[in-house]
Amino acid sequence: MEQKGSHLALGTENIRKLLLQYAIPSVIAMTAASLYNIIDSIFIGQGVGALSISGLAITFPLMNLAAAFGSLVGVGASALLSLRLGQKDYSTANTILGNVLVLNLILGSLYTFVVLLFLDPILLFFGASPETLPYAHDFMLIITLGNVVTHMYFGLNALMRASGNPVRSMYATIFSVIINLILAPVFIFVFGWGIKGAALATVIAQTSMMLWQLLYFTDKSRSIHFRKGTFRLKSKIVRDSMSIGMAPFLMNVTASAIIILINQSLIRHGGDMAVGAYGIINRVAALFVMIVLGLNQGMQPIAGYNFGARQFDRVTSVLKLTIFLATGVVTLGFLLGEFFPHVVASIFTSDKELIEIAAPGLRIVMLVFPLVGFQMVASTFFQSIGMAGKAIFMSLTRQVLFLLPGLLIFPKFFGVKGVWYSMPAADTLSAAVAIYMLTVQYRKSILKQKSMV
Repeated sequence: MEQKGSHLALGTENIRKLLLQYAIPSVIAMTAASLYNIIDSIFIGQGVGALSISGLAITFPLMNLAAAFGSLVGVGASALLSLRLGQKDYSTANTILGNVLVLNLILGSLYTFVVLLFLDPILLFFGASPETLPYAHDFMLIITLGNVVTHMYFGLNALMRASGNPVRSMYATIFSVIINLILAPVFIFVFGWGIKGAALATVIAQTSMMLWQLLYFTDKSRSIHFRKGTFRLKSKIVRDSMSIGMAPFLMNVTASAIIILINQSLIRHGGDMAVGAYGIINRVAALFVMIVLGLNQGMQPIAGYNFGARQFDRVTSVLKLTIFLATGVVTLGFLLGEFFPHVVASIFTSDKELIEIAAPGLRIVMLVFPLVGFQMVASTFFQSIGMAGKAIFMSLTRQVLFLLPGLLIFPKFFGVKGVWYSMPAADTLSAAVAIYMLTVQYRKSILKQKSMV
């Protein structure tokens, strides 16, 4: 009854109250996840040195690829789990849980083996120099050795959220950040382990929470828990999970390819310090992007339910409110980037050369940042109302249609600044596409159907 009432509230409760209720746990979890990266960068930059930030930036594509394989399993399996729970098919739901554990173990192990076998050649291809390679190698060696744990941690967290426990899922994320926040400065500054200490702190934090998740799912009093016979892979579950998870997988792979191109261009036109500057800019921008992702996760069920129920005024209300909040969040990022770029950069490093490269870069990259919130909300809105193809197209327009050509053209004329210019140019063009697609869809679908009601 509670679950049914909860679903009914999506069509009757005050929109503002609903959005806050659904979005706040996601925003907190997303912000905490982003803080993982920011905390590591700050401690590494202040405790190890400017070149270590450049080395860390070289690892971004590999981190994105790990996330891509994690989402290939976790996103799809969590969607399947929600569907089976709605059908009260607890037997299949438990099999999904067991299959996710095995799939993450297999994919995580294969990824670890391949990356460790070719780690240095991969990092060199990504843009590492003789000066930054040792830092990138030391960090990724430990992160990759803990990759299976990372896959398990994110996969089980997604299933915990899908099984009706978003608050527990949020706690797992928050506590992993807290553990990392405590351990990283001890390992870096007290023990003198440098960038290896930062990586080790991350792995220990995720391992601690993964053990807690395993304990949670071994509790037989819960309807969803580990059972005998659920660990044998079922072809339909594997196939369906990977099919649903293919969209976020491809987006992460595309993001990795773009970051590789950015790093290579920065190395060619500005050297190691330019790569380090991008590492700082990327971490700062990601914080605000992750908050918007949390707002989008809160909007999704509200928009989807009311669109299906033909309550189009409520669909319009939640869309407008989410756009307003998302724009406010990214505008804060814009203000920080435009008015306090040196202050922001100096949080990560005390190296004057790196600050002088990062500060103007941050100002350029954040130039049209208020448009980013709208573009992200519009993309998620299409996904919410069942138009996954349009959502994927909009998600990829910035990176593939606009950013990629910009990265190939602008640096030839403007050097390092050309890399920075390509980002606001892509943001502007992708926002224009979002405005066009959302306007057309609104006139075609919502206004037309409202006139028929």
